[in-house]
Amino acid sequence: MTAARVSIAVMGVLLAGVASATPPHYTRYERGSSAEYDYAPVTHVEPIVRQVRVETPTRECYDDVRYVESRPDISDPGVGGRTLVGAIIGGVVGHQFGHGRSQDAATVAGATIGAAVGYGAAARRSASVREEIVQRCETRYEKRYEERVDGYRVTYEYHGREYTTRLPYDPGERIRVRVAVAVAE
Repeated sequence: MTAARVSIAVMGVLLAGVASATPPHYTRYERGSSAEYDYAPVTHVEPIVRQVRVETPTRECYDDVRYVESRPDISDPGVGGRTLVGAIIGGVVGHQFGHGRSQDAATVAGATIGAAVGYGAAARRSASVREEIVQRCETRYEKRYEERVDGYRVTYEYHGREYTTRLPYDPGERIRVRVAVAVAE
């Protein structure tokens, strides 16, 4: 019986040795790759921040008063009468100049000038100015600065050595590292 107990004890020691020879639980191997992956504790995480100018468009509107001058209508009796009187007076004055065909041309020119003068006087007298409210809008840009995180400077420790890397995210308490073994020649 002692031989059976000795053989059981030897078997137990051998099984314990095989169990202790397996890699630790935090080491992972990927099939088809000679690379080994492990996890290292993160000792420090510092966000990399930059200032960014942000422009926000703001539309501002306000009411403005515009003055509109209304021109008189020729069908208005006051304006039409003054224009006609100006044309008659201008035609009479124009008829006093020249002889023959030139007298006819001077009459037409006088009537035209007289009508323009009569209309201008009537327009100044009967013209009215009215107020019109117009909404005016402008786009202004409000400028402000914001801080944006561009990434994280991560410091971690692996086998007693400290390493620093930059990541686009905060890894948390531990970081996955790739362990590469190469032959030293």
